[in-house]
Amino acid sequence: MSAWPSLPSPTQLTNDKSRSFAGQTVSKQMSVLTPATVILQGRAADKADAIVQAGKVLVKAGHVAPSYVSGMLAREEAVSTYLGNGIAIPHGEKDDLRWVYRTGVSVLQLPAGVEWEAGERAYLIVGLAATPTSDQHIAVLTNLLEVLQDPTAVTLLVHTSDPMVIVERLTRSRRESVWS
Repeated sequence: MSAWPSLPSPTQLTNDKSRSFAGQTVSKQMSVLTPATVILQGRAADKADAIVQAGKVLVKAGHVAPSYVSGMLAREEAVSTYLGNGIAIPHGEKDDLRWVYRTGVSVLQLPAGVEWEAGERAYLIVGLAATPTSDQHIAVLTNLLEVLQDPTAVTLLVHTSDPMVIVERLTRSRRESVWS
């Protein structure tokens, strides 16, 4: 008898609509963003530090190679990824797709914020990495755009002490009721 629990077959993983993560049920859509890829109460010296931290979370989770983080920094030098309302979405450039193993999202919560642009502070740093054939990150971006338009939602996400609040808000399906 093995001391290790049996793992689900690839067919089970494909057919199951959810799986367990640290005692919480996580839908397949949520698998691009999990509590393990959310960093709460972070601090960053500047936006480059924030980008590196968000990128390292993606590396640690197995979504990208370390070289992708350099691409995230290069992208920011070329075009700002600051969306407004305290949210930035650093990501790599097209040439960096070769460093993406699987689609993933990281969130770095910075309650004190970090200056992203002159006079603009970012409090939620959402690191993105997507494979060329995946659209799994689109749901997160759609939800992020909704949050962007709701200052109350941004405030809640910036100050929550529960990573599942961030995961659930950014990965909810379009059919779910309005978030409170």
